[in-house]
Amino acid sequence: MLDAVRSERRAAASAVIGIGVSALVLALWPIFIIVVAARVLQAASSCVLGPALAAISLGLVGHAAIGERLGRNARFASVGNGLSAAIMGTIGYLLSSAAVFFVSAALAIPALASLFRIRADEIDPVTAHGGTPEPQRARLSVGLQLLFHNRPLLVLAGCSALFHLANAAMLPLMASVVTKQMPNRATILIAACIVVPQIVVAACSPWVGRQAQTMGRKKILLLGFTALPIRGVLLAFVSNPYLLVVIQVLDGVSAAVLGVLVPLITADVTRGTGRFNLAQGMIGTAVGIGASVSGVLTGYVADLAGSTVAFLMLTAAGAVGLMSVWAVMPETRALAMKPTTCRTAEH
Repeated sequence: MLDAVRSERRAAASAVIGIGVSALVLALWPIFIIVVAARVLQAASSCVLGPALAAISLGLVGHAAIGERLGRNARFASVGNGLSAAIMGTIGYLLSSAAVFFVSAALAIPALASLFRIRADEIDPVTAHGGTPEPQRARLSVGLQLLFHNRPLLVLAGCSALFHLANAAMLPLMASVVTKQMPNRATILIAACIVVPQIVVAACSPWVGRQAQTMGRKKILLLGFTALPIRGVLLAFVSNPYLLVVIQVLDGVSAAVLGVLVPLITADVTRGTGRFNLAQGMIGTAVGIGASVSGVLTGYVADLAGSTVAFLMLTAAGAVGLMSVWAVMPETRALAMKPTTCRTAEH
């Protein structure tokens, strides 16, 4: 859809409105079928919003500067997550749980105001879609064939699936362990385990973007994938709940790297195809599959063999992802440095 539309701003605005409406519905009508419908609307809107913001960023700065721009995006997203958690937590504590959803809906208004501070003529529509495809590649079926023959993109999708297979269930599993060990302090410890990675992402993401532009994509991507199995091993054998909070720094490192590098490499390998957004959707599907399998598989293994074995299983999946990046993921920085005639690069 994003490859078909010519205004990523409007697509992003529609997604923000969808998220706001879903929050409002949850506050006003907490009935099962309505809650399910609202969650579906929220999920679908989120699927649009992430790629739309990446496309807007690419259209604003072009391929040569997208790395640092994505790093700044990740920083502000992390700051927003932290602030919203603090604001909504305070309001939920002082008022009611329903008030949290009203606040979430209200936040759509400043989000839309910020979005439309970007003028339409500041976004290069060709660059935002990954360039102009050759005439014979313009059709969707041909575009899909092109992407399914794009080896670096398929490798990135597979590695992303493995990463989220290993990563998605680590924090919930750790939370269950902490709750059993220290039920009276579990809430504050788990909150700290969520906040610490956000701080790391906010601090490191711009650096990740700059280094990806100068050092190359693969070296930085390896850093993010390396942090994951190390974290899995530590979570398997460290029992001190306070040290678990420190270990979450590694989660922030991985989140900062993947948050910047995945859309960045996607932009590299789809340059000139006009299918940047479709490729983002392919990566999103791989991530969703990995994360879904992670929760189910980890829950089963933890019940059957205990949390230590479950952590080691997740560690093994992360190690396979790391080895896959090292062995088969090519360096793509040169693709972003190719000469281009689009007006953004000329500016």
